[in-house]
Amino acid sequence: MNRSNLMLSLVAVLAALSLSACDKPTVVNVPAPVSVPVPGPAGPQGAAGNTGSTGATGNTGNMGSTGATGAQGNDGNKGDTGKTGGSTSVIVIPAAPEPAK
Repeated sequence: MNRSNLMLSLVAVLAALSLSACDKPTVVNVPAPVSVPVPGPAGPQGAAGNTGSTGATGNTGNMGSTGATGAQGNDGNKGDTGKTGGSTSVIVIPAAPEPAK
């Protein structure tokens, strides 16, 4: 590349960079003044609206099946007959009454 072409390219790049760094004026949009509506006197009340129709009723669900009866359990083993008491005596002492509150 020729030296003059290199210089010309460098100058073009520097010119583009220097122009992009310039301070540009900011555009400010001023909103239009807002007019606030002033309410007038209240008018007569209107008629009541109609009542809406009743919605459809849902279907009743199907009855479920009854479960099967379970099998009867086995009878337990019979215990041994107890021994006689012999000559042992048991003394039962009545509990003392609680004091009145």
